[in-house]
Amino acid sequence: MAEIELATLALLFAAAFAAGFVDAIAGGGGLITVPALLLTGMPPLQAIATNKLQGLFGAGTAAWRYAAAGQVDLRSQLPGALIALVASAVGALAIASVPQDFLGSVLPFLLITIAIYFAAQPKLGDTDRRERLTPRTIMMTFVPLIAFYDGFFGPGTGSFFMLVFIAFAGFGVLKATAHTKLLNFASNVGGFAVFAFAGAIVWKIGIVMAVGQVLGATVGSSLAIRKGARLIKPLLVVTCLALALRLLMSN
Repeated sequence: MAEIELATLALLFAAAFAAGFVDAIAGGGGLITVPALLLTGMPPLQAIATNKLQGLFGAGTAAWRYAAAGQVDLRSQLPGALIALVASAVGALAIASVPQDFLGSVLPFLLITIAIYFAAQPKLGDTDRRERLTPRTIMMTFVPLIAFYDGFFGPGTGSFFMLVFIAFAGFGVLKATAHTKLLNFASNVGGFAVFAFAGAIVWKIGIVMAVGQVLGATVGSSLAIRKGARLIKPLLVVTCLALALRLLMSN
């Protein structure tokens, strides 16, 4: 049993590393980690809760790496991060009352739309464009909506944040990616706090996966900073389509 347990932890560590790498660049790391947790026989609520624990380490690492590289000012994002934290906690509290089957059927088409949007924008790069909404407006509208969604469901949260920053704030791809991470970290913290209080987290597995997330996010964010839109755009399209396909197959 000890050997099986060790092998399972090793596989979950590898899944977390891959998720941290992908999530630091394009979002969608839950596509890898949630199925991996469910394959261990873990109940869905515990899988979602444990995923929040390990995911917050990856998002936090990526946020710090992008800030250290001068891609984002974390202080200016603190109000939005606080909103994301609270909204995600509310979402986690509402997990039992929200029709997740309905969301599961609608979400794939939203992700496919995001993939088409980025694939159909050949000139979309790392240069900022015209701002359509002010940062304050985005903070008060899209941020709480997406963070609430992250609290009770989660897949694709990073991709949704990126789309908002690119389509409405006018950010370039790399800048949008960098600004996504602190918000994603905060929404993970909000959900994590609720699930931890409810005793739904499997701590041993979550901590092992957290180490994998930190390493994967470090490698992924470093590559994204060097390559910019050339790496982020195609990976974002592939991630959204893969996540949409998985959700369609599970419905």
